[in-house]
Amino acid sequence: MEGRRFIVRGAVQGVGFRPFIYRLAHEENLAGWVKNTPQGVVIEVEGDTNNLSLFSERLKREKPPNAVIDDVQEATIPIVGKTEFKIIHSSESEPVTASILPDFAICSECEAEMNDPSNRRYRYPFINCTHCGPRYTIIRKLPYDRPYTSMAGFKMCAVCKAEYDNPLNRRFHAQPIACPDCGPQIELKDSQGSLLAERDDALQKTADAVRVGKIAAIKGLGGFHLIVDARSDTAVRLLRDRKHRRTKPFALMYPSLEALRIDCVVSDKEMRLLQSPASPIVLLKKKESSLISNLVAPANPYIGAMLPYTPLHVLLLQNMKFPVVATSGNRSNEPICIDEKDALEQLSDIADVFLVHNRPIDRRADDSIVRIMAGRETILRRARGYAPLPITIKIKAEKPLLAAGGHLKNTTALAVKNRLILSPHTGDLDTIEAITAHTAALDHLCNIYKVKPDTIACDAHSNYASTRMAKERGGSVIPVQHHYAHALSCMADNDLEGECLAVVWDGTGYGDDDTIWGGEFLKITDNGYHRAFHFLPFALPGGEQAIREPRRSALGVLYALGKTEDCNLPFTSAERTVLLQAMRKNLNCPITSSVGRLFDSVAAMLGLCPTSSFEGEAAMALEFAAENEICDKSCGFRIKDGIIDWRPMMLELIADRENAAIRFHNTLVEIILTVASQAGKRRVLLTGGCFQNKILLEKVVDSLEKAGFQPFWHHRIPSNDGGIAAGQVIAVLRSREYVSGNTGTNHQR
Repeated sequence: MEGRRFIVRGAVQGVGFRPFIYRLAHEENLAGWVKNTPQGVVIEVEGDTNNLSLFSERLKREKPPNAVIDDVQEATIPIVGKTEFKIIHSSESEPVTASILPDFAICSECEAEMNDPSNRRYRYPFINCTHCGPRYTIIRKLPYDRPYTSMAGFKMCAVCKAEYDNPLNRRFHAQPIACPDCGPQIELKDSQGSLLAERDDALQKTADAVRVGKIAAIKGLGGFHLIVDARSDTAVRLLRDRKHRRTKPFALMYPSLEALRIDCVVSDKEMRLLQSPASPIVLLKKKESSLISNLVAPANPYIGAMLPYTPLHVLLLQNMKFPVVATSGNRSNEPICIDEKDALEQLSDIADVFLVHNRPIDRRADDSIVRIMAGRETILRRARGYAPLPITIKIKAEKPLLAAGGHLKNTTALAVKNRLILSPHTGDLDTIEAITAHTAALDHLCNIYKVKPDTIACDAHSNYASTRMAKERGGSVIPVQHHYAHALSCMADNDLEGECLAVVWDGTGYGDDDTIWGGEFLKITDNGYHRAFHFLPFALPGGEQAIREPRRSALGVLYALGKTEDCNLPFTSAERTVLLQAMRKNLNCPITSSVGRLFDSVAAMLGLCPTSSFEGEAAMALEFAAENEICDKSCGFRIKDGIIDWRPMMLELIADRENAAIRFHNTLVEIILTVASQAGKRRVLLTGGCFQNKILLEKVVDSLEKAGFQPFWHHRIPSNDGGIAAGQVIAVLRSREYVSGNTGTNHQR
């Protein structure tokens, strides 16, 4: 006979882990107890030594499907003569290290019950169990127990309480457990807030409204969606007009996988993603025979599609039986609405009807976006279903460390010991509302883990809202160069240490020389970086305006080529004269090495996108154009003193525009191969927003591997600015200042 204690750390609360342990202990004839603590799950058992060994093996091998075990500590303890195994109440007395789970899509068992007329939860839009349902969006503090969630105000009925207390029931300690008698309910309201319908009738009337072309605002899991019939040009155009969203693609929600396959090509990997507990938006190739309105994603061969992931969405789509636009319920550049009152105020001029419910959303969570690239899933927006699951890092944070992230696609991050917790996507920090949401995300990470970090990392750009917010929090502030943060986020994503060559290509990042970087090759050292190669800088007439008008970037490129007389860009004569004069006098014409702006320039020169209505539109247009071109040729370029001269390439593209889009991509691949050979580093990181481009990434990965290099790209952390906060954390942990305890200055390069 023997006694043992197990401390299981990771995402092990709220996934049926304790009932799993309860059943396992009974099967192995062991006595003792299990409980949730802020540290994780603690188990004490005693019994036959062989049974204990089997228990230990099965604990790791047979864990519940949504559980993530980071670490299991096992120790021998004295036998005290326990006679039964039980589940005991949670503890709050220890430091918080347990992981917060993301929200899970409805499981097959709950969906079957919801569609069973004999089941007491028939057509109940808040059905859930330990395998599915809300987690992060309802949690207020750890441990994850009902009193610490937004379900605290709903008292369980006797039947639900019996299920909740039964260790052999699928809903044992399912904190959001509810039924039509004791749980949340739905209502349908008009844009003035007047009640139109309740319960199932509200679902039916919402479907009827969408069916006739109206816009519905739906309160879901982590916020509101705006929904219209995706087949109707009139309905989609109405949504674009009211939301002031000219061309940016809308996401779609399909009633079933079978319905989705009618419009899209779906691979096995994409199918598994769509049906996974995370249930993200997946970028899929649209079929030519698709019946979806072309206004959903204008001039775009891809559709961002998802399946219904909450019971509410499942019921609604079952009723409608057609795909709908399901875009974030917010005004332009503002966070997604989570509160009914705010939604009625902010969306009343967009939505005709509001389907709401009375379960509070405590934490925003947009839909995650994933794309299969180079054979593996790559998260482009990390939110619902993924965040805030921690990422294990090799460098231990001796004390909690916070990171404020960047300006675009903002996320925040917290490092606690060997875990990096990346918040869900907040968005661009262009409005007061977005900045408020950013501050709330920082506070939430600190509050829920009960830490008060005295050090915060931020972007080196002093005018970023995230940088200003970091300085206002007090304590030591450590600026981290933007592209160094990109590189380190890729290293953390791939569990790498040591020296690498980082190819960091994006649109904008503040450089060490006070210019705009974006076409960088950084040599990563043990505690810093060196800018080894970069693209030849060129002027951006009008500064930030050039980001919204790719034609300006193109004019800056032509100016560098001395080809402005050949300019066929869509400028009036007066506009062209003013911009050329500004470049000659260097008036509001910052220089940049950005590859993102080179993408813009080529797209504008080819007439694909002279002006843009959303970030990345021109680059996307060029990628899609390249998909339709077949050519293995590349253009010329020069490398001297670490500077990559792109002018020969541009001159060739101007002289011969046939297959120009794919030749531009091919040339970028050749540049990476040439620099990698000169840099002498076998491990090559591919990071930054430009590597969201499927053609570029896959061509580079293939070419590097064939040449004997070892490429690494993103998987769990976005390659765009959504990964900046993660890289900022790693930068500080690697810095000499952090190691020495002096965190009042910038990291060493």
